[in-house]
Amino acid sequence: MKFSTAILFLSLGALVASARGQNADPVELPAAPSASRSAAQPHAPSTQPQTPPAPIDPAPANAAPTASSTPSDTQTAVQTQAPPSNAGQTTTAPAPPSQDDSITTIRHVVNEVNVVFTVTDKHGRYVKNLKREDFKVVDDNKPPEEIRSFHAETNLPLEVGLLVDASNSVRDRFKFEQEAATEFLNQTIRPRYDQAFVVGFDATPEVTQDFTDSTEKLSVGVRSLRPGGGTAMYDALYFACRDKLMKAQHNGPVRRAVILLTDGDDNLSHVSREEAIEMAQRAEVIVYTISTNMKGDDHHGDKVLERISDSTGGRSYVPFQLSEVANAFAAIQEELRSQYAISYKPAQLVADGRYRALEILPQHKGLRVRSRHGYYSPSK
Repeated sequence: MKFSTAILFLSLGALVASARGQNADPVELPAAPSASRSAAQPHAPSTQPQTPPAPIDPAPANAAPTASSTPSDTQTAVQTQAPPSNAGQTTTAPAPPSQDDSITTIRHVVNEVNVVFTVTDKHGRYVKNLKREDFKVVDDNKPPEEIRSFHAETNLPLEVGLLVDASNSVRDRFKFEQEAATEFLNQTIRPRYDQAFVVGFDATPEVTQDFTDSTEKLSVGVRSLRPGGGTAMYDALYFACRDKLMKAQHNGPVRRAVILLTDGDDNLSHVSREEAIEMAQRAEVIVYTISTNMKGDDHHGDKVLERISDSTGGRSYVPFQLSEVANAFAAIQEELRSQYAISYKPAQLVADGRYRALEILPQHKGLRVRSRHGYYSPSK
């Protein structure tokens, strides 16, 4: 009898320890793929809890995405860790007691993909009254096994990261950009509903205001930014997606977006452009870019920003005058309230960690759909 009581006590202790694990801080996400290819120790951004990956040369614009071990749209549930996005429900439970009363973790792969997209007509105006049958989904060159939901996302809570280039290259335009960004946050973030944070970046990203629904605090965060130093734009985007948006806790589905205000030049990042894009895709983040290059020429940085936004389903804005920066912010605000969301089960999904191409095709002429181009399947 005493022996049985002791076993029961130990089993209860294991359950309590497991419950405490659920309230612990999120487990650190893996570093960028380049980290495993170099032994060099890079500098760490001032707010980043994990050492950034080692340097690698930016990939060419037509480089294929690289796959790694953490999927974005299809999540693997672990007993003590919730998934970082709203990709689907997870099932976690202890196994029935065995002879030694041990606790076993059940892993359940959720084969569901969620995609937020925008539809415009031939004049660039948003189309907001379409139905599920107005679209065709092509996943890895196959139709999905099942469409599980479709609805307009005009009122879904927002999680927005505002990333502002605070390097020396934008010093002469910095004050106006601060004012435009502040006005955008005042018009977009709804108290007790939306959340946003502010990151300034030069050589390292710095969070000047963490997640909040207070536009007053966000404005203070923007005004506290000071220009100076080099530019590590890819590191800042990687950090915002991995350490802020992917780890954010929420009670239901949200739309995640990053507004990246920069000239597109990068000279200090430890991750490559393609690694930053991949992390945004895994975190299900739409990236909108606003170029601060006012020279009017065919600037290399503008092409970089277009590559980033296009790969994540966002849009790139290139204002010709400083006053047009505010117009770009206003256009982003309108788009965030004019989107659709579709959820489906892919056909013949293999847990191989591979990048799968994704396309949403309108069934009416004259319509254009803008969405991310793919996602990563779960790994074994």
